[in-house]
Amino acid sequence: MSPTPAARRLRLGLPRRVFSQVLLMQLAIAAGVAVLATGLFLAPLSDQLDDQAMRRALAIAQTTAAQPQIAEDLQASRPTPDGPVQAEAERIRRASGAEYVVIMNTQGIRWSHPDHERIGKLVSTDPTAAIAGQEVMQIDNGTLGRSARGKVPLRGDDGRIVGAVSVGIEYDSVRARLINAIPGLFAYAGGALAVGALAAYMISRRVQRQTRDLAFSDISALLAEREAMLHGIREGVVALDRGGRIRLLNDEAQRLLGLDAEAIGQPLDTALGPGRTTDVLAGRVTGTDLLTVRGQRVLVANRMPTDDGGAVATLRDRTELEQLGRELDSTRGLIDALRAQDHEHANRMHTLLGLLELEMYEEAMEYVGEVAGTHRVTAEQITERIRDPLLAALLVGKATVATERGVALTVSGDSELPDRLVDPRGLVTIVGNLVDNALDAVAGTGHARVEVVLRAEGRTAVLRVRDSGPGVSPDQRESIFMEGWSTKEPPAHGKRGIGLALVRRLAERHGGSARVADAPAGGAEFTVVLPEALAESELATIEEPR
Repeated sequence: MSPTPAARRLRLGLPRRVFSQVLLMQLAIAAGVAVLATGLFLAPLSDQLDDQAMRRALAIAQTTAAQPQIAEDLQASRPTPDGPVQAEAERIRRASGAEYVVIMNTQGIRWSHPDHERIGKLVSTDPTAAIAGQEVMQIDNGTLGRSARGKVPLRGDDGRIVGAVSVGIEYDSVRARLINAIPGLFAYAGGALAVGALAAYMISRRVQRQTRDLAFSDISALLAEREAMLHGIREGVVALDRGGRIRLLNDEAQRLLGLDAEAIGQPLDTALGPGRTTDVLAGRVTGTDLLTVRGQRVLVANRMPTDDGGAVATLRDRTELEQLGRELDSTRGLIDALRAQDHEHANRMHTLLGLLELEMYEEAMEYVGEVAGTHRVTAEQITERIRDPLLAALLVGKATVATERGVALTVSGDSELPDRLVDPRGLVTIVGNLVDNALDAVAGTGHARVEVVLRAEGRTAVLRVRDSGPGVSPDQRESIFMEGWSTKEPPAHGKRGIGLALVRRLAERHGGSARVADAPAGGAEFTVVLPEALAESELATIEEPR
């Protein structure tokens, strides 16, 4: 079995902390860069020093060849160690520091050389180019070893080439200059390395503070746990940066907000669009447990700023809880209504029993007919005008509850709605919320009235709910459709302020609108327009005979 990476790291003695690992890596990088830079500098420096040596040798040769006396002595004397050419060449050699100054004739015979035994002999390197009139620079091996050389032609007074001058500079002296330059280079490299080490230490300390001195393996484990937690919890999490862009969306947040992973990186206003949900997540609406509606979902949002200027918001889905709460409210209302009906029924039975005991049989029959007829007439009037069974049943039930609460709930005589609703459940939600709000608004007032108008205009359904309550002031006519807005005390199961927000959201989802204005007889009038809320009439779809 091969050892694990952690075991190999411990066996090699490598540190586990991020600070130590980052510092070592940066020091290694700085040292490598210093060595590489030094090598890159030394490589061309050697060539530059060679070129300088060759040019120096060539310059000495040119200066020597420019003396006319040397050309005259070359032609007038023999190649001897004590000749004038040798004497002048040695003087120039000692003065210039050259390794040798060789003067030759056109046949390549030396007239001068530091080694007297080589005077009068052929040169060791080819003098053809210089004798032919060319100037030559090269690094070559001669009788005195490797040297930098410069060769130039030697001309007489008439300009004719009478020989050549070859000057050499010992190559070891060039190498010595290079070696002498290395300590200075390493000093500069050491200084750069020291600056790099200091910068690496400062960066490592910053990384240590930001990572809280954790090991890379610990950070990796934390990231894995974070991903598992964020995508496993049943609560939406949205993280924003300081610019308001989405930087994290877990799976639940994507589901609740109706977004996908492509929304990450987009500004919040672009991803969600304008609305209360955007304002809550962006922090423009502050508070705890803020209610908002996204689609048909009722969400509870909380927002917490982060140290980097961003924020993290959590979202909880309380749609089912809100539905249960509304059903509980309805159930309580029905219970109250049934309790009141029970008392009313007992009173009616007592009245009927008294009439029978008094043997007033005709009056008893009239009384029974009157009581039964009232409810029957109300139900018949509603079903004649509202053909959809769900909506008609809702209004019949609401009329019974309104009666027990002392409110006169009527369906306008000009109401007419056929049984062709595309989304009857959505309209039931809208009508139920508006009627409930109207009943709450007129409760406890004298001559409490609520009127419902439902009409079909082509495929458009128009709903109006009027009440005799205090009405809605103009400065609140938009606020009442916002999530969480309410003038009533919250119920025991949760918060209010959802019903009208759902009404507007459902209306807008159907391409319609919801607004409030003053009722003609006082109070408030809510109007909801739902384009294409009704299906095409069957008669309209039958083709006319040709």
